[in-house]
This record gives sequence, C-alpha cells and structure tokens, in this order.
Amino acid sequence: MKKVFVMVVLFILPIVAYLFFASGVHNFGRLPTLTKSVSELTAITTDIRLEDNITILGFLGHQVELKKGNAFNLNQKIYKPFHEFKDFQFVIIVPLGEEAAVEALKNELANLADIKKWKFVFATEPQIKTFFTQLKTDLNLASDLSTPYVFVIDKDRNLRGRTKDEDVGTKYGFNTSSVADLNNKMEDDVKIILAEYRMALKKNNADR
Repeated sequence: MKKVFVMVVLFILPIVAYLFFASGVHNFGRLPTLTKSVSELTAITTDIRLEDNITILGFLGHQVELKKGNAFNLNQKIYKPFHEFKDFQFVIIVPLGEEAAVEALKNELANLADIKKWKFVFATEPQIKTFFTQLKTDLNLASDLSTPYVFVIDKDRNLRGRTKDEDVGTKYGFNTSSVADLNNKMEDDVKIILAEYRMALKKNNADR
C-alpha cells in the first residue's frame, strides 16, 4: 500500500497538477484585442478572406529566399501543430514579382507538411504599405516590405496580442526569427484564441 501511495505522489500528482494549471491558462485566459476591424483583403484579392477565419498574417517582402528560415520556423512551431483546426489559415502578403520565389518556398514547405492553408497574396508596394499601416502596430516594414513579425487576426478581423508582455509591454506581433518567441509566447496565444472559439462553439451548441 505504501508503495502505491509513493507512486501516486511521485508520478500521478505532478501530472494532475500540470494539467490543472495548463488548462487554467487556456480555459480562463482571453487574448486582448489590440486593433479592431482590420481591413478585409478585397483591395488586394477576392480569393482570400480574413472574416470568419483565425489568421496568422505575415509580410515576406522582396528576396523571399532570404526569409526561408523564418517561414520554416513558423511552419514547424505554429502551422504544423494547429493547421488541422477548421478555420485556421496562414496569409502571407508578398510583393508582385516574387511569384517564382514563393513557388520554390511552397515546394520546400510541402516536403514538411500539407501546406493547403498557407495562402500567399501578391500585391503592389502601395497596397502592402497601406494594409500594414492600418494594423496600427508599433512595428515597421523594412525597405524591402518585409517584417519578421507575424500577427494573429481573429474571426472578426481584430488583431489580437498581449497588453502586459514581460518584455515589451504591448505585444502586437511574434518574431519568426526567434524560436523562443514562437515556442514560449505565440504557441500559447494561439492555443488561447483557439480555445476561445471552441468554448464559444460548445456554449452555442448547449444553448440550442
């Protein structure tokens, strides 16, 4: 009997405690809204919509081949764990003229995962700058129209992030150059927003 008790204390209780605290973060947390009503993509394309989707939004800029590391980080740390969620998508805005480079990137990503939810949008320089500006973040595009940061946009086209991040205060985006940022922060925040919609769906079904 003592052996059983010792086994429970050593092995079972730590697991129960971990599950309790982990579920507490994601069941009761809510990701703050930082920018309301981000513009739809209709000025650039009519084939892809932000509305009714949870979107990871990125800007690859020119010289796509130099950003492959960022794309691979994002693919491994965020896309692969969550891409099977029904309304989840990646939308990457790229300047016109980068079509061949994007096709090469897609071929490489396809060797690692099913990439049907990686969606690339080609736009002019003014379109990209205008769209980025209306996100109303504290970040800037580089001269090649890129940023290593990606953004979480909810189904109502609101930009979600952190208001009390321990490193930067208000955190609008997640740095794809940093595996630590993706692992320690973005992964948690994506879990939270997905949990929000799962809970809302369960509530709606229960109300019916």
